[in-house]
Amino acid sequence: MPLALHHRSVVADAHNDLLMAVTARPPHRWAEFFRERWLPQLRDGGVDVQVLPVFISDQFRPDGALRETLRMIECAHTIAEGNADTVRLCLDGADVDAALAEDKIALVLALESAPGVDADVELFATLHRLGVRVASIAHWGRTPLADGSGEDATGSRLTAAGVEALGEMERLGILFDVSHLGASGVAHVLELATRPVIATHSSARALRDHHRNLTDSQIRGIAATGGTVCVNFLPEFLAADPADCTLDRLADHILHITEIAGADHVGLGPDFIQEVNEDITPPCCEDRYDFEWALPGLEGPRGLPLVTETLHRRGLPEDTIRGILGGNVMDLFRRELGRST
Repeated sequence: MPLALHHRSVVADAHNDLLMAVTARPPHRWAEFFRERWLPQLRDGGVDVQVLPVFISDQFRPDGALRETLRMIECAHTIAEGNADTVRLCLDGADVDAALAEDKIALVLALESAPGVDADVELFATLHRLGVRVASIAHWGRTPLADGSGEDATGSRLTAAGVEALGEMERLGILFDVSHLGASGVAHVLELATRPVIATHSSARALRDHHRNLTDSQIRGIAATGGTVCVNFLPEFLAADPADCTLDRLADHILHITEIAGADHVGLGPDFIQEVNEDITPPCCEDRYDFEWALPGLEGPRGLPLVTETLHRRGLPEDTIRGILGGNVMDLFRRELGRST
C-alpha cells in the first residue's frame, strides 16, 4: 500500500546537485550521461519534479563563477533537449503541469548562493531569461548579498544589494530560497518578503541544534508567507549521534515541521550528494567534510519510497503524505513559479 501511494503521488525533490556530476563530463556527453546515470534513479524513485541547483565549487570562485554558472545552465538545457521524450525544463507552473500530463519529469533550474551574480543584481534578470526560477543568495560563508549560516555569529542581515536582490526576484517570479541563509538574514527576508519564500533543503533546529537548520519561529514565518519548508535528509542535520540517524529520525523532522508550519507547507529537499561527491572528488583527494553523506537506504532518489513507507507507518493520513511528497511544492510552483509582478 505505501509503495502504491508513493507512485500515485506527485513526488517533488527540491534539491539534488546532480548537475555537478553531469557537468564534470565533456559537453557532448551531458544528455547521454543524464539518461544513463540519473534518469533511471529518478524514475525508480518516482520523482516527478526535480529542482536542479546550480552550485559553484570553490575552484571556480570568484573569477570563474559566472562562467561556470552559465555552463551549468547550458548543461540543464542540453539535458532537456537531449531527453525531450522524458524530461522538460519548466518556466512556470503550467509548464510543470504539462510535463506531468505527458509523463515527463519536470526540471526546474535554481541558483545556490548565486556567486556568479554577487552585487550585480541586474544579472538576476539575465539568469531569469535563461530559465532560473529559484535562487538563494548565500551558502556557508559571506557573499556580497548576505551571510550564510556558518557566519551566524556576525548577526548580519541582508546587505543593500541583498535587499535589492530580494525585490528583483519577487518582481521576476524567481522564488527566494532561504536555505543556507544566516539567522539574521532569514529574519530580514521574512520582514521584507511580499511573496512566498521557500527553504529548499533545511531541517528542524528544535530536533538538531545545527546552524543549517530552521528554528520553529523561522518555520512559522516561512509558512506565513505562503511558502514551503523542504526537509533535508543529510544525517549531520538530523541528529548529533550518527547512530540516531535513521528513517524514523527523518520522519521526526518531517512531523515536527508539519506540526509547526501546517501540513500544507512541508516538502522534501533530500540533498542527495553522496554519489555526486564520490563522482567529482578525484581519487587523490580526501573529502573535506567529516560527516556521513546519506541515511542507509537513502543514498539517492531510488530510496524515496522508503520515506513514504515510514510516514505511512508513523500514522500520517494519505492526503498529508501526498502533500509532503510533492503536492505542496506543486501548489507553490503553480501559484508563484515564473509569475512576474
